[in-house]
Amino acid sequence: MTISIVIMGVAGCGKSSLAAAVAETLGLPLIEGDDFHSAASRQKMSQGVALTDADRNGWLGILCEQLRVHPQGLVLTCSALKKSYRDRLRQACVGLRFVFLKLSPEQAQARVQARARAQLHFFSTTLVDSQFATLEVPSGEPGVLPLNATDSLSQLQNQVVAWLQTKETA
Repeated sequence: MTISIVIMGVAGCGKSSLAAAVAETLGLPLIEGDDFHSAASRQKMSQGVALTDADRNGWLGILCEQLRVHPQGLVLTCSALKKSYRDRLRQACVGLRFVFLKLSPEQAQARVQARARAQLHFFSTTLVDSQFATLEVPSGEPGVLPLNATDSLSQLQNQVVAWLQTKETA
Protein backbone atom coordinates (compact mmCIF):
# COMPACT_ATOMS: atom_id res chain seq x y z
CA MET A 1 0.00 0.00 0.00
CA THR A 2 1.51 3.33 -1.06
CA ILE A 3 -0.14 5.96 1.05
CA SER A 4 0.75 8.92 3.17
CA ILE A 5 -1.37 9.79 6.15
CA VAL A 6 -1.28 12.46 8.84
CA ILE A 7 -2.57 11.62 12.30
CA MET A 8 -3.79 15.00 13.57
CA GLY A 9 -5.48 16.67 16.51
CA VAL A 10 -4.83 18.68 19.65
CA ALA A 11 -2.21 17.84 22.23
CA GLY A 12 -3.00 14.69 24.16
CA CYS A 13 -5.33 13.14 21.58
CA GLY A 14 -3.08 10.13 20.98
CA LYS A 15 -1.43 11.01 17.68
CA SER A 16 1.88 9.31 18.46
CA SER A 17 0.37 6.09 19.78
CA LEU A 18 -2.01 5.68 16.86
CA ALA A 19 0.60 6.66 14.28
CA ALA A 20 3.04 4.07 15.60
CA ALA A 21 0.39 1.35 15.52
CA VAL A 22 -0.76 2.24 11.99
CA ALA A 23 2.80 2.55 10.66
CA GLU A 24 3.69 -0.86 12.06
CA THR A 25 0.56 -2.50 10.64
CA LEU A 26 1.07 -0.98 7.19
CA GLY A 27 4.86 -1.33 7.13
CA LEU A 28 5.30 2.39 6.55
CA PRO A 29 7.90 4.76 7.98
CA LEU A 30 6.77 6.80 10.99
CA ILE A 31 7.65 10.47 11.17
CA GLU A 32 7.01 12.12 14.55
CA GLY A 33 6.26 15.74 13.73
CA ASP A 34 7.27 16.97 17.19
CA ASP A 35 10.84 15.81 16.49
CA PHE A 36 11.17 18.59 13.92
CA HIS A 37 10.22 21.57 16.10
CA SER A 38 13.04 24.06 16.53
CA ALA A 39 14.75 24.39 19.90
CA ALA A 40 13.17 27.83 20.25
CA SER A 41 9.67 26.44 19.61
CA ARG A 42 10.21 23.60 22.07
CA GLN A 43 11.36 26.12 24.66
CA LYS A 44 8.30 28.30 24.07
CA MET A 45 5.92 25.36 24.40
CA SER A 46 7.61 24.06 27.54
CA GLN A 47 7.17 27.52 29.07
CA GLY A 48 3.48 27.62 28.16
CA VAL A 49 3.83 30.05 25.26
CA ALA A 50 1.65 29.18 22.26
CA LEU A 51 3.33 28.98 18.87
CA THR A 52 2.40 31.49 16.20
CA ASP A 53 1.93 30.87 12.51
CA ALA A 54 5.45 32.28 12.03
CA ASP A 55 6.82 29.76 14.55
CA ARG A 56 5.09 26.92 12.72
CA ASN A 57 6.11 28.04 9.22
CA GLY A 58 9.57 26.46 9.16
CA TRP A 59 8.31 23.36 10.95
CA LEU A 60 5.57 22.84 8.38
CA GLY A 61 8.13 23.31 5.62
CA ILE A 62 10.25 20.52 7.09
CA LEU A 63 7.20 18.25 7.38
CA CYS A 64 6.32 18.97 3.75
CA GLU A 65 9.84 17.98 2.77
CA GLN A 66 9.47 14.74 4.74
CA LEU A 67 6.33 13.97 2.74
CA ARG A 68 8.17 14.67 -0.52
CA VAL A 69 11.20 12.49 0.31
CA HIS A 70 9.01 9.51 1.23
CA PRO A 71 7.13 8.83 -2.04
CA GLN A 72 6.61 5.21 -0.92
CA GLY A 73 4.32 6.59 1.80
CA LEU A 74 4.56 7.34 5.47
CA VAL A 75 2.61 7.98 8.64
CA LEU A 76 3.16 11.50 10.01
CA THR A 77 2.05 12.98 13.31
CA CYS A 78 1.18 16.65 13.11
CA SER A 79 -1.38 18.68 15.03
CA ALA A 80 -2.39 20.30 11.70
CA LEU A 81 -4.77 22.53 13.65
CA LYS A 82 -5.58 24.98 10.85
CA LYS A 83 -6.94 24.32 7.39
CA SER A 84 -4.09 26.36 5.92
CA TYR A 85 -1.59 23.98 7.57
CA ARG A 86 -3.41 20.94 6.17
CA ASP A 87 -3.61 22.53 2.73
CA ARG A 88 0.12 23.18 2.79
CA LEU A 89 0.79 19.54 3.65
CA ARG A 90 -1.61 18.45 0.87
CA GLN A 91 0.38 20.51 -1.64
CA ALA A 92 3.48 18.51 -0.72
CA CYS A 93 1.80 15.12 -1.22
CA VAL A 94 -0.94 14.32 -3.70
CA GLY A 95 -3.65 12.15 -2.15
CA LEU A 96 -2.57 12.89 1.43
CA ARG A 97 -5.11 11.65 3.97
CA PHE A 98 -5.78 12.80 7.51
CA VAL A 99 -7.11 11.05 10.59
CA PHE A 100 -8.58 13.60 12.98
CA LEU A 101 -8.62 12.42 16.59
CA LYS A 102 -11.48 14.23 18.32
CA LEU A 103 -11.27 14.91 22.04
CA SER A 104 -12.97 17.29 24.47
CA PRO A 105 -10.92 20.05 26.12
CA GLU A 106 -11.37 18.31 29.49
CA GLN A 107 -10.15 14.99 28.15
CA ALA A 108 -7.16 16.64 26.48
CA GLN A 109 -6.26 18.51 29.66
CA ALA A 110 -6.36 15.30 31.71
CA ARG A 111 -4.17 13.46 29.22
CA VAL A 112 -1.63 16.28 28.92
CA GLN A 113 -1.45 16.59 32.72
CA ALA A 114 -0.80 12.85 33.07
CA ARG A 115 1.91 13.06 30.42
CA ALA A 116 3.50 16.05 32.19
CA ARG A 117 3.51 14.27 35.57
CA ALA A 118 5.30 11.34 33.97
CA GLN A 119 7.67 13.76 32.19
CA LEU A 120 6.89 12.13 28.86
CA HIS A 121 6.57 15.28 26.76
CA PHE A 122 7.78 18.90 26.64
CA PHE A 123 4.30 20.37 26.01
CA SER A 124 2.97 22.57 28.83
CA THR A 125 -0.49 21.81 30.22
CA THR A 126 -1.31 25.51 30.02
CA LEU A 127 -1.40 25.31 26.21
CA VAL A 128 -4.38 22.97 25.85
CA ASP A 129 -6.87 25.86 25.68
CA SER A 130 -4.83 27.59 22.96
CA GLN A 131 -4.84 24.37 20.93
CA PHE A 132 -8.65 24.33 20.94
CA ALA A 133 -8.78 28.07 20.17
CA THR A 134 -6.56 27.48 17.13
CA LEU A 135 -8.26 24.27 15.96
CA GLU A 136 -10.23 24.53 12.73
CA VAL A 137 -12.13 21.24 12.67
CA PRO A 138 -11.66 19.58 9.27
CA SER A 139 -15.38 19.03 8.68
CA GLY A 140 -16.16 18.58 5.00
CA GLU A 141 -12.52 18.47 3.92
CA PRO A 142 -11.64 15.65 1.49
CA GLY A 143 -9.65 12.67 2.68
CA VAL A 144 -10.32 13.12 6.40
CA LEU A 145 -11.43 10.38 8.77
CA PRO A 146 -12.72 11.78 12.09
CA LEU A 147 -12.41 9.37 15.01
CA ASN A 148 -13.19 9.48 18.71
CA ALA A 149 -9.81 9.69 20.44
CA THR A 150 -11.20 7.92 23.50
CA ASP A 151 -11.78 4.68 21.60
CA SER A 152 -9.21 1.97 22.34
CA LEU A 153 -5.98 2.04 20.40
CA SER A 154 -6.84 -1.25 18.72
CA GLN A 155 -10.26 0.08 17.67
CA LEU A 156 -8.70 3.23 16.24
CA GLN A 157 -5.99 1.26 14.45
CA ASN A 158 -8.55 -1.10 12.90
CA GLN A 159 -10.76 1.80 11.78
CA VAL A 160 -7.84 3.58 10.11
CA VAL A 161 -6.55 0.48 8.32
CA ALA A 162 -10.05 -0.45 7.10
CA TRP A 163 -10.63 3.13 5.86
CA LEU A 164 -7.30 3.18 4.02
CA GLN A 165 -7.98 -0.19 2.40
CA THR A 166 -11.40 1.02 1.27
CA LYS A 167 -9.82 4.17 -0.18
CA GLU A 168 -7.14 2.10 -1.92
CA THR A 169 -9.64 -0.12 -3.70
CA ALA A 170 -12.13 2.65 -4.50
